[in-house]
Amino acid sequence: MHIGVIYALLAAVLFGASTPFAKTLVGQMPPVALAGVLYLGSGIGLLVCYAVRAVVQRNSQDQPVALTCHDLPWFAGAIAAGGVAGPLLLMVGLSSISASAASLLLNMEGVLTSMLAWFVFKENFDRRVFIGMLLIVAAGVLLSWDQTPAAGLPWGAIAIIGACLCWGIDNNLTRKVSASDPLQIAGTKGLVAGSVNLTIGLALGASMPAAPTILLAGVVGFCGYGLSLVLFVLALRHLGTARTGAYFSAAPFAGAALSLLMLGEVPGALFWVAAALMGGGIWLHLTESHAHEHEHLPMSHAHKHSHDEHHQHEHDFDWDGVEPHAHAHQHAPLRHSHPHYPDIHHRHKH
Repeated sequence: MHIGVIYALLAAVLFGASTPFAKTLVGQMPPVALAGVLYLGSGIGLLVCYAVRAVVQRNSQDQPVALTCHDLPWFAGAIAAGGVAGPLLLMVGLSSISASAASLLLNMEGVLTSMLAWFVFKENFDRRVFIGMLLIVAAGVLLSWDQTPAAGLPWGAIAIIGACLCWGIDNNLTRKVSASDPLQIAGTKGLVAGSVNLTIGLALGASMPAAPTILLAGVVGFCGYGLSLVLFVLALRHLGTARTGAYFSAAPFAGAALSLLMLGEVPGALFWVAAALMGGGIWLHLTESHAHEHEHLPMSHAHKHSHDEHHQHEHDFDWDGVEPHAHAHQHAPLRHSHPHYPDIHHRHKH
């Protein structure tokens, strides 16, 4: 299995599992404060990981590639959309619908991520992946209908779909910086987004729960938002935005299964129909293959790599021979054909 697929699926499981835990915390603090604690737990936990890595690798040539000034506009937009607006909308949605239905509705993140990637950021796609997305959209519509109250609109479902749109924007902007250090990206995002959300919550008069509850929220945030985002950034690097979003669509199934076991929820018939539709859509994504002759134009960038056919370059430093390693390098023009994803080396036109 492609390493990018493994990263994406692991990210999906961690994020999906966080939803039912977040559901149990919604009633214990206001949504905006909870979003802040979740992201701060993510940021603080990753900051510790960052410090430990710096000590362990202090004498290594394999140093991660830091964010640059050129990355900051993309990264700031990603934090605003996915780190501030998205979690707040998710917490609002969880306050009014079941965790299992919310988990499946989160599949809309993959759909909206892909739609933005295809039609705004011009990433390639084919009919098979498009049909898969239609199945997932149909499932999302069924879940929204199932959550419609006797009168009025399904505001909980709408809030969660709004969160998915924010994360779709976040994912596409994060792809722009995915060659950089994923630990730095995810840790910075957690600290900034968590501080903003918690400050807003406290300003609105939120009262904080007991320390054990705060600690639990921090641990959920570290696993479901922090580690998950690190893996997601690595998947973006290898798969591109739309494909990563497609594999990440497995997240709600992990969350829904855990919700049924942990919270004792009993889903209706529409839940299972939606699950079948989403399963079919994900299967189409997982079995997609893309290969054709393509050209690599000259480019320079920095990221962790091994010396495969895309990385045949000399070193201007005394290399110790260890792979993979990270440094700035130049790509020469190359034309060939092989199965590939729209990763950081295959962003060509079709």
